[in-house]
Amino acid sequence: MVKLFFSYLIFPGFLFSTVIGLIAGWIDRKVTARIQWRVGPPWYQNFVDLLKLMTKETILPQGNKVTFLFAPLIGLISVTLVATILGRVLVNPAESFLGDLIVILYLLIIPPIAIILGASSSGNPLASTGASREMKLVLAYELPFILSIIVVIIKSAGTIQIGSILNHQTNFGSNLLSWSGIIAFIVAIFCMQAKLGFVPFDVTEAEQEIMAGTLIEYSGLPLAIFKLTKAILVYTMPIFLIILFGAKDLSLLWLIGKYIAFLVLIILIKNTSPRARIDQAIRFFWGPITALAAIAVILALLGK
Repeated sequence: MVKLFFSYLIFPGFLFSTVIGLIAGWIDRKVTARIQWRVGPPWYQNFVDLLKLMTKETILPQGNKVTFLFAPLIGLISVTLVATILGRVLVNPAESFLGDLIVILYLLIIPPIAIILGASSSGNPLASTGASREMKLVLAYELPFILSIIVVIIKSAGTIQIGSILNHQTNFGSNLLSWSGIIAFIVAIFCMQAKLGFVPFDVTEAEQEIMAGTLIEYSGLPLAIFKLTKAILVYTMPIFLIILFGAKDLSLLWLIGKYIAFLVLIILIKNTSPRARIDQAIRFFWGPITALAAIAVILALLGK
């Protein structure tokens, strides 16, 4: 019981994923600043911002206050569970359980649902616009993302257990080292960018259009929880894709190197792309990205 409590709250769960996520957020801000010829914040800035936000007053809107307050907690709990499951499997693949891949896919859909519920309950028209965009975006990127995961399942002899996927790549090579794996990986990268709400798929917040969009009515501790949830997602999503596609060698140094490479890729896409309109994002995911994902599935079935 004590070991389980430690896993979920300390390592590799809440506390560890929070620290890594906030540091990753600082790297994002620092690299972005350098690209824009600015100095950027110190390494502890995200920690200070989060603590400061937690001490601010929480202003409640006229809408459904219970849903408004509980929505951020639901999202945070789900990403903490994802971080814990992935971390335990990385430390010891034998701790993987049957169907944990499906469990993680379900847990990863909860944060955007929490944002939709929270924004819809606020009663603000701009928040409702952001919630509508979030729903459309989720429906757009989930299909190609699941298809890219199906490619991994096919290439891993049909297993839906993360530990078995790790062991299969250790024995037979990385899933990325094939045509179907490369295409599925590219699809997953774009879907990850949308799941993180980064440019070019940040239409749900879009400060220049709808101010903060889904988060416009949030302040104080609830807003801090949403920010923390996103920080933990910046840690868990790259780790998840590394496990699925690049798990041939997951020694500590290689894992850190691969994670930093993912982070740099996310930052480069974020800083070199214009924001897409919601209709453009939907056409992009339901059009070429879904087509690429379907091609990857067919190639995987053919053993390519």
